[in-house]
Amino acid sequence: MKKVVLSALTMLVVLGISAVAFAQTADPNVAAQVQGDISKWAALAGGLGIAIAAFGGALGQGRAAAAALDGIARNPSAADKLFTPMILGLALIESLVIYALIISFVLVFK
Repeated sequence: MKKVVLSALTMLVVLGISAVAFAQTADPNVAAQVQGDISKWAALAGGLGIAIAAFGGALGQGRAAAAALDGIARNPSAADKLFTPMILGLALIESLVIYALIISFVLVFK
């Protein structure tokens, strides 16, 4: 019961905030100023997004490589079995960072 009430209150808060966030003015001067502010915030969001993605990707790749090397050090005969999944995992991590780069480009050049 508590989860349902908490979910309903959260939904109401989100809907209440979004109505204020998407409110628009009719003055063209204010609209131009708001568009300039949006482009500034979009550039900041793109930069922060790619920075966080690069940090997370590097951290994930480092931990994956360390775990694979630790496994190979404990059992050298398992090197062939660990190599392919490790490379696949590193490629998937890198693809997520590239996806974040594309999203950042879309934000900055919009």
